[in-house]
Amino acid sequence: MANPTPYRSLPPARRLALVTKAMTAHRDVRAGFVQRLVSRGGGFRAATLMSWPVDRLAREIVRMNAESNQDELDLLHLLYVEFEPAIQITFLDAAGVKHANGVIEESLEPPFATEAAVKRAADAVRAAHGEDGAHYLFTIATYNLASWPGLTPSA
Repeated sequence: MANPTPYRSLPPARRLALVTKAMTAHRDVRAGFVQRLVSRGGGFRAATLMSWPVDRLAREIVRMNAESNQDELDLLHLLYVEFEPAIQITFLDAAGVKHANGVIEESLEPPFATEAAVKRAADAVRAAHGEDGAHYLFTIATYNLASWPGLTPSA
């Protein structure tokens, strides 16, 4: 794949861990993936797939690339906001954006910070989080560039 999405650019083991954690933490995520697999055909009924252990189901989802574009976005949101908010917290703190443990206040409107603040925040994320931080920046530049002036899609 010449230009993978931020989700597809994650190593398969990381995608597998993320899908597993999402299905463990959120039953509706599991049900959605089961429905997607059933709709693709292959002979499995939803009840059968729901009975599988989470790790087996996650392996099948990642193996079949069953994640939709919306799933990819939702999984990355879970990763950076709910499961591992440290990178987002670093970014928001350095940009001077109000948040509660990495969750931006609902009342704020984009753009959330000035170009100078965003560049300062991107530098802070790269310095503190290395490759994981670069992936975070790639993710927000891909999905929400208009809210963060100064980022580039290759952030």
